[in-house]
Amino acid sequence: MAVRDSERKGFGAATRLEDESGQALILVLGGAIALLAGALALVAIAGAVTGKGRVQRAADLAAISAARSMRDDLPGLLSPPTLPNGLPNPAHIDKLVYLARARQAAVAAGSANGVGPDRLRLTFPDLGSFAPVRARAVVIASLGAGDGTRIEASAVAEAAAPSGAGGGMPSMASGGGYSGPLVYRTGEGMRPDVAAAFDRMAAAARADGVPLLVTSGFRSDAEQAALFAAHPDPMWVAPPGHSLHRCATELDLGPESAYAWLAGNARRFGFVQRYSWEAWHYGFDAGPAPCSAEGNTVGPGSDGALSAASLPSFVPVEFRDPILRAAAHWNVSAALLAGQLMAESGFDPNAGSPAGAQGIAQFMPSTAASYGLSNPYDPVAAIDAEAHLMSDLINQFGSPELALAAYNAGPAPVEACHCIPPYPETQAYVTRILALLGGAGALVVPSFEVRLVA
Repeated sequence: MAVRDSERKGFGAATRLEDESGQALILVLGGAIALLAGALALVAIAGAVTGKGRVQRAADLAAISAARSMRDDLPGLLSPPTLPNGLPNPAHIDKLVYLARARQAAVAAGSANGVGPDRLRLTFPDLGSFAPVRARAVVIASLGAGDGTRIEASAVAEAAAPSGAGGGMPSMASGGGYSGPLVYRTGEGMRPDVAAAFDRMAAAARADGVPLLVTSGFRSDAEQAALFAAHPDPMWVAPPGHSLHRCATELDLGPESAYAWLAGNARRFGFVQRYSWEAWHYGFDAGPAPCSAEGNTVGPGSDGALSAASLPSFVPVEFRDPILRAAAHWNVSAALLAGQLMAESGFDPNAGSPAGAQGIAQFMPSTAASYGLSNPYDPVAAIDAEAHLMSDLINQFGSPELALAAYNAGPAPVEACHCIPPYPETQAYVTRILALLGGAGALVVPSFEVRLVA
């Protein structure tokens, strides 16, 4: 029995070995199939991920292209529809045309990245605003995964002006060769007399159908050092401590389409092209020398030029200096303040409203108190408080249009929609001020870059 048992055990062991070898083969084959399936799945996933990246890139570029179109067309949108003589203004762009051009730019970008118009949906989140500057692109595409299957993928991108544009800029220069007050044009700082000359030049250029933008103004030595580190070629970027941009007299101007006009006209306004190879760089040489003690003392209206250039003609003489001083102190456009005062009170220091608004800037008592304005009927103090409030609102909302709306309707409704609220009074208020500024040749255009919104 013992032998039979042992034989029986041996037979059973051999049988199990045969069974296990067959099972191992099945496992190996199964594993290979699983590996192959996994590899195919990875290929499919990789294809889908790559395709998803392409779709997202298409959405990003479509949104950015639309926002860039709006940035470029914004001066035309804000230009008044008619000229002072009543004829149509050829520089004006209707809002529907403005949006259609932005949509066309988005569609062109989508097509260039393999997304047809039927797969791209473009909307404007701030459509209710007088001047929309936000674009939202949604792309829905059918992607080919590596295994031949099709996957529906979507991507969303939104582009806009930076929320902090126009605020938080220092009123006095430091860290360079100039230490006087800074005045800002399209977000770039410069000496007050330089700003006055630029205003005159920009108005003349606009009359000829040429928009002018300042792309770079005052730069501290630290900013110049960072720029030189990124582009260490002294022919194009001066080493820190050697650039005239530190003097607040130098402007880099654009767009490229304006170069020919500048070459033929800039000298009339006191600007010279500093370097023959830089068609965009113009320096002001009709005032105190760059980086001089005299240059540091140039203030708003000190030479009479700033008040003539940066204020509309409808401003009464007695209010010109207070407006210029407040504008320089709080880094707000003097023309914007002037247009606002015209709309608020017609420059009447004793104005009042049934709602309780008081004085030349029509402050409500609670707002006046929060800005330290003890007497709203004191026009000089009220204008300074107006500039302070507008500086805060521009910093909060990122554009003069929304700041004006918040001044009229309060910040809450503007914050709720990030647009000019649909109140007839507020819409008319903003429209009137922008029309006043455009008609006066002193249109305010916010600093406007394009960025993706997370």
